[in-house]
Amino acid sequence: MRRALDPGARIVVKIGSSSLTGSAGGLDPGAVASVIGQVSSLRDHGHPVVLVTSAAVAAGLPVLGMARRPGDVPSLQAAAAVGQGRLMEAYSAGFAERGIVAGQVLLTRAVLADRNQYLHARQALDRMLALGIVPVVNENDTVVVDELRLGDNDQLAALVTFLVGAGLLVILTDTSGLFTADPRLVADAELLTAVRHTDAVLDEVRRRSGTGILGSGGVATKVAAARMAAFGGTPTVITSAAEPDGAVRAARGDEVGTWVAPRPVRLTARKAWIAFGLPAGGTISVDAGAVDALVAGRKSLLAAGIVACSGTFAVEDAVEVKGPNGDLIGKGLVRLAAGDVAAVIGRHSSEAGGEVIHRDDLVVLAGDG
Repeated sequence: MRRALDPGARIVVKIGSSSLTGSAGGLDPGAVASVIGQVSSLRDHGHPVVLVTSAAVAAGLPVLGMARRPGDVPSLQAAAAVGQGRLMEAYSAGFAERGIVAGQVLLTRAVLADRNQYLHARQALDRMLALGIVPVVNENDTVVVDELRLGDNDQLAALVTFLVGAGLLVILTDTSGLFTADPRLVADAELLTAVRHTDAVLDEVRRRSGTGILGSGGVATKVAAARMAAFGGTPTVITSAAEPDGAVRAARGDEVGTWVAPRPVRLTARKAWIAFGLPAGGTISVDAGAVDALVAGRKSLLAAGIVACSGTFAVEDAVEVKGPNGDLIGKGLVRLAAGDVAAVIGRHSSEAGGEVIHRDDLVVLAGDG
């Protein structure tokens, strides 16, 4: 199932707050040096690398006299404002010692949701990589609010794999990979060495997981990120940040951490943006016949198969499509506003004015195709 990365293929490396900070908070210089060393080694092997990093908030906490991550948004934003400069300074100095230029890229959900800004971000990252720069990417925690947050940098890293067309996503964390149970609590927890993104064991792992003290993510976000990357045809390796050559071994296809195999059919760049770059403005629920038409038949969504809708979406907004049991079937751009969809539920397409979501604007997320 594992495979070596093609020569010259791009790699996205993500590292979380818990792997970059000491027990008392603040940046751990040794941890920062370690990830810089791994990125440098990947570059020495011919792979352009984008580094997605957390820890801006964690880096700012000691400076502000805070022992724990605050719960209110203004305090988080203040900590991020203070910590982001210190984080980037550490990376810039560390890479410079190796003759490498690092460049900061701060993104938000709003940027990635706007198609033009999304494409500009892709062009900027492409140019940086062509110039030999290591883009250091983080969410812009200083200005973002809860309603517009990506939520965690694992998801951001998966989105960046789409932006740069990465051949591999490496998530460096504080465990050796994904386990059947928390290895700190269960002595016989087993490491999942290789899984498919559709495997039910990932759902169980995700259900049991929690979040860290200094970060916003956890095992669940890493599973979600690996599944996102899989839809773009990108495999993910989740492994320990403490292993000096873990990312290099992952690129070689060695048995390290947890390998999450990609989907056999990758989404186009536009459909990846619809599926994961756009926030959903609502939900459309459909019957079993519509599910079959969408998943097996790859058809457009018609009003006749809709049983309910919720949200206040407008024309061209993204909505989630769910089946009779509430399972996520797909996501697409609607051709009718929420009120108009509600008015044509169950009707023939001739009465509804055509497709509610055309198949070219629909991403089917159910199944393994």
